[in-house]
Amino acid sequence: MATQGERRAETRQRLLDAAAELFAERGIEGSSVDAIADRAERTSGAVYDHFGGKDGLLFALLEGWVDDVAVVIGAEVATAITLDDLLASIWRNVSDPPMGGGRWIALEHELWSHAARNTEAREHLARRYRAAWDGVDGAVAEWSDREGPAVGPALIGLLLGLEMMRRVDPSAVTDDMAIAALRGIVRTTTGAER
Repeated sequence: MATQGERRAETRQRLLDAAAELFAERGIEGSSVDAIADRAERTSGAVYDHFGGKDGLLFALLEGWVDDVAVVIGAEVATAITLDDLLASIWRNVSDPPMGGGRWIALEHELWSHAARNTEAREHLARRYRAAWDGVDGAVAEWSDREGPAVGPALIGLLLGLEMMRRVDPSAVTDDMAIAALRGIVRTTTGAER
């Protein structure tokens, strides 16, 4: 017999899985709390109990995927020998993320659109992006030959834009082109050459 903690963990995971499926199918705005609960075979009260509402569920879902991808990127960055190795690792994990069943980056774009209309979501996304920018700045600083301005916002913006264009037309953004564009941002901003 499952313990209460195990049942709560199962309910939480079922809600996350259901939300991921519905957000991918219908978008954030088109996915109601009731629909998510129904898909998870739980009650809407479970959504509120575990996440406080749909936005809390969305944030928890993305945070889990982002944290998982950050671990993978961190491990690959630690073994990178060249700047291109570093950028290829970052690009690969954004363009074809190992977590989230391929839905993570699409949901990231959904969150951006949702945040454009929702103050709480915008504030949450701004905090997340600031943390991501700081992480990128830290990784890139290790490769810089001289100090330069922060590159995080430009690099993350370029990554997401390139990934979006690749989704629209996979042949339009090759891996080599994406890495060259990322290298251009890093070298222009920091002078990194390795």
